[in-house]
Amino acid sequence: MVFRIQPHVRLHEWVAEERGFFAEEGLDYEFDAGFAGGSASGVSAAGEAPLQVRSGAFEDMQAGRPSDVSCACHWAVNAAATAEHGKMYGKAYSVCPAGIYVAANSALQQPADLAGVEVGVGYHSGSHYSALQALEAFMPRAQVTLGFFGRPFDRARLLLQGRVPAVNVWGAPAYVLEQRGFRKLVDTTFVMGFLLSAQVNPDDVERYFRALLRAQQEIDLEPHRYTPHWAREMPADLLELVDVRRFGPGERIVPQPYTREMFDRTQGWMRQWELLDITAPARYEETVLS
Repeated sequence: MVFRIQPHVRLHEWVAEERGFFAEEGLDYEFDAGFAGGSASGVSAAGEAPLQVRSGAFEDMQAGRPSDVSCACHWAVNAAATAEHGKMYGKAYSVCPAGIYVAANSALQQPADLAGVEVGVGYHSGSHYSALQALEAFMPRAQVTLGFFGRPFDRARLLLQGRVPAVNVWGAPAYVLEQRGFRKLVDTTFVMGFLLSAQVNPDDVERYFRALLRAQQEIDLEPHRYTPHWAREMPADLLELVDVRRFGPGERIVPQPYTREMFDRTQGWMRQWELLDITAPARYEETVLS
């Protein structure tokens, strides 16, 4: 069986392919279309008021992803695996730099200035949860105000066009905004988790992760040798605005377990915010492939 990989707007899969790490592991693989290259359905055109998009990473996993391995924020993967929409990989995770960005001339100068200000995020996705987690340190929860504006590149476009006051983005969209002179008002770095299909071959999973960790070493040693790979998942309209050779390395794969304690704390935090309907008891051993 071919092992289906959904790239996640990062360097690792492309580096593993370029360096032949997947082949050396004996992994028969193919790439599915990356999730973030396009726009979310219903995102408004330029000149129109941004439309709310009430669908995100969790709903995507709930509908059933065609890949054997894919990624999303650990909150959504945790919840999706608990709801039996796949299994969460428990032997590694990644840490993804992210931030809430505003225009250079914005009157918003401190994180507390965002109280009551609509921050663009993706519904039930990493930008949604990480914005809540970051902003609750600066203001009462009732003052955190979010607008659900599609996928990361959608939100970058909205901020570039001056149609929203602030957005939370990660990866390539964040590097786009930085290179175009936008300011990071608060860091929202968060954990990404890996979702596995129910029918996945465990041996292929381990081959994939061994190759991915070798790719991480390559990126650590020579990040700018590989930053041109950012262009492979970027939409043309944003790619023409930047020089990807100036981008950073993005998220980092961490070869540490996603433990039961991490699993339980994450579900507890989601319940406090009433983010998802997670009423069933957490079943770490059944939910996480460790």
